[in-house]
Amino acid sequence: MERGASRLLVLDKASGAMTHGMVRDLASFVPRGALMIFNDSRVRRARLFAASAGGGKVELLLLRREGPALWAVMTTRMAKQTPGKVLSLPDGVEAEVIEARPDERLVRFSQEMDDDYLERHGHLPLPPYIRRSDAPVDAERYQTVYARTQGSAAAPTAGLHFTAGILQSLEAAGIEMRFVTLHVGLGTFLPVRSETIETHHMHREEFTIPEDTAEAVNRARREGRPIVAVGTTSVRTLESAWNDTGLQPGTGSTSIFIYPGYRFKAVDMMFTNFHTPESTLLMLVSAFAGRERILAAYEEAVRARYRFFSYGDAMLIR
Repeated sequence: MERGASRLLVLDKASGAMTHGMVRDLASFVPRGALMIFNDSRVRRARLFAASAGGGKVELLLLRREGPALWAVMTTRMAKQTPGKVLSLPDGVEAEVIEARPDERLVRFSQEMDDDYLERHGHLPLPPYIRRSDAPVDAERYQTVYARTQGSAAAPTAGLHFTAGILQSLEAAGIEMRFVTLHVGLGTFLPVRSETIETHHMHREEFTIPEDTAEAVNRARREGRPIVAVGTTSVRTLESAWNDTGLQPGTGSTSIFIYPGYRFKAVDMMFTNFHTPESTLLMLVSAFAGRERILAAYEEAVRARYRFFSYGDAMLIR
C-alpha cells in the first residue's frame, strides 16, 4: 500500500460514534491548535543469520546494546541457546551466549556490531506476520519519513502512514508537531501469556524527550489544547515521563504496561494502527477508549474490510 493512502476509522471515545475517512485527510479530523507527538526512532538492520557448530541455522534479533560488543538478543531455537554456546556469523564474527534470560539471551560478539557491519549483513526485522524476507523496498517503506535516531528493533508503525505532504497539511491546519524517541523492542509486541494481566512482564525500552517537546506539551496542557500521540510508543513515552509538574525532558527507560483501569495523564487523543489479538497494544487502546468501544470499532473495521497490522489501515481515537 502506498504511504498515506490508507483508510482511517475515527472513533469518538465518549459516544462510540465512528466515521470513515482517509489518512491523507487527517488534518480535518484533528482540532486546530492540537499538539501531535511523533516517535522519530529509526529501525536498525537488527536481524542477523548465524550458524551453530553443528551447522544449524539460527536467527538473532538485536534488541539493545548492554556494553562493548554485548547485546540482549532474541533468537530462534531459544531453548538451545545456552550459556557457552558459540554461533558463527559472516566475516568470521562469533557470538557467545553469556546469559539465558526469559524471552532473550545476553550475547557477546567478537567485534562491535556497528552500523557498517549491520548495513552489510543485517536485515530489517519485519514483523513475523509478514511472511516474507525483507526486500529493498522495505529499506525505505519500513521507516517513517521523519526517522532520525537509529535504535529500534521494530518500526513505530503508526508513523509509517505519514508523508511529507500529510505533515505539511497538518502544519497548514494550525496543528503543532513535536518529536520524542523511543527505541522499540520486541517486548512491545509479545502476546500476554500470563494467567493474569498484572503478572505480565514488559521489556524495558529506552526513550528521550527533548526540551522543546516537554515545553510544548506542558504549554498545550496549560492552554487546554489536546495532545495527540502518534502510535502506542509515543503514548508510552509521554505517560512514563509525566509527573505532578508535567512532562519531564531527558533520557530514561520504561517498562510501563498500560491496560484497562489505567488513568491517562498526558494523552488526550491517539492515532494508531489495528493491533493483533492478545497483544499489549490492544490492551493499551482498550484502556484509552474502553474495551467495549474498541471491540465495536474492530468489528466495524472487519465489516468494512479494513487492513490490520503494520502495513494496514489506521484509527484516530479522539
